[in-house]
Amino acid sequence: MNRDDCTGDAAAYVLGALEPDEAERYRRHLDGCAACRDEVAGMRRVTDTLLVAVPQYRAPAGLRRRVMHTIHARPHRRSKPARLAITAAAVAASLAAAIIFAQRPAPAGPAAQVRTAGGHAELSVQHLAPPAPGRIYEVWLERPHAAPAPTAALFTVNRAGAADVAVPGDLRGVRMLLVTEEPAGGSRVPTGRPVIVAPTN
Repeated sequence: MNRDDCTGDAAAYVLGALEPDEAERYRRHLDGCAACRDEVAGMRRVTDTLLVAVPQYRAPAGLRRRVMHTIHARPHRRSKPARLAITAAAVAASLAAAIIFAQRPAPAGPAAQVRTAGGHAELSVQHLAPPAPGRIYEVWLERPHAAPAPTAALFTVNRAGAADVAVPGDLRGVRMLLVTEEPAGGSRVPTGRPVIVAPTN
């Protein structure tokens, strides 16, 4: 087949950006065009490598829809230069999205660890967002078959979301340490769901 008969749609085909009838015509074209088959195979190797070479994170809702809308908004009949420009834009947008979201670290949820020694306990927390203005974090002691008991341990976190908190009180029978966000000064009973639940053993 004469190379001039090729449409330059390899990238759009691999990315699934062709209309169904265009994709079908291109599949038939591939049956008789070794050059385009090689081009499609090469592009598939690139996209397959992107999928496994970096951690995968969910892209923001609507990103793929916006990219595909831009691609499909092209005129139905295109000159070859316009087709190539659209294909290049589709590839660039897809690669940019893959790189941006692959390099973005996955958000870490709150984590905690309880250390006990000599009847004393220390709670270490990480990845905890600062409390809202006028609020504070409060530590509670949870024993089986009993309501959480308040402590005098009120704290906030540093810019990294971390804190080391000395936990006062008798820890005998305590199964869990809970942390809730409370009004400044603390509460006698929890007013919200725990943001940290840490076993004591």
